[in-house]
Amino acid sequence: NDDSKIALEEEFRWGDNANEFFYHHYDLGLFYDLKKYLNIGGGYRNIYELKKGKFKIENDPYVTLTLLWDLKGIKFEDRNRMEYRHFDYQADSWRYRNKLTMKLPWKFTKLQLQPYVSDEILVGFGGTNQLNQNRFACGLGMNLTKNVKPEIYYMLVSSKSAGKWTEANVLGTKIKLLF
Repeated sequence: NDDSKIALEEEFRWGDNANEFFYHHYDLGLFYDLKKYLNIGGGYRNIYELKKGKFKIENDPYVTLTLLWDLKGIKFEDRNRMEYRHFDYQADSWRYRNKLTMKLPWKFTKLQLQPYVSDEILVGFGGTNQLNQNRFACGLGMNLTKNVKPEIYYMLVSSKSAGKWTEANVLGTKIKLLF
């Protein structure tokens, strides 16, 4: 019905000044609008990430609760996600993610290019219970069709490891199919 949707997403990321392909994921989720301002869902994400010169696999089932609101044409989404991170090469863990997205009210061209900014905090549980990553992104979303929604974005990733924060510049693309 109009209150539910299935989303299939594929995302690619390049780092090191867009010279190194280091990340790819598939995501399949089912989402339901409880109210005009509240969405719940769950899904499964299969991740391939380059670590020490080799692509490693991570499998993440997750649940989400998203608050939605509109302020003078600017659309806000506050997504809360809890995911179970399963690895074959290290101990499994849990992670909480909170992503606040602001979609600006302007749309350009026939593709309805729409700028957005977002900030996401990631808190790990299991071994280290701490805020260990922040992702600030800005990009353009677009509508190829009613059900096909690609994005291109820049992301500044700040990560904490061994008590030290480091930053990485990331170029990313995403395509989402909605049913």
